[in-house]
Amino acid sequence: MATHHHHSEHSGDKLIKEAGAVLSEAGEQWTAMRQDVFRALAAQDRPASAYDIAEQVGNARGKRVAANSVYRILDLFVRTNLANRIESANAYLANAHPGCRHDCIFLICDDCGQADHFDDDSLTGGLRQAGRDHGYTNVRPVVELRGLCRECAG
Repeated sequence: MATHHHHSEHSGDKLIKEAGAVLSEAGEQWTAMRQDVFRALAAQDRPASAYDIAEQVGNARGKRVAANSVYRILDLFVRTNLANRIESANAYLANAHPGCRHDCIFLICDDCGQADHFDDDSLTGGLRQAGRDHGYTNVRPVVELRGLCRECAG
């Protein structure tokens, strides 16, 4: 039987404020650039690449923003649970519940690129345990299921 998380999802300015609080609690600074990157990421309705985010932040700031800088910030966001990385697409999604730690299982549409997630602690817990049983530590499940969303399967 699946164990599911119950958490509050944030959006808009409330999400930005929560992300800043979570990053600060992690001992990191919530700089203007980090806020701009998070705001741009949170505005996406599909997984976005660092290049997409760099372009959007650069346009908003009126000057070019290096994708390398955005990659570093996105990696920090993933480490601090502010964002999730869609490994198969090398793209990122803002975490709508940054204060909640769990392993997401992503459903990714092969046609439109939409990504949704759900939580199943029994499945991801079993994967963590399997990794430990094989002598690995700090196991981090990355589970992505690909197919067609309801709209594309039409």
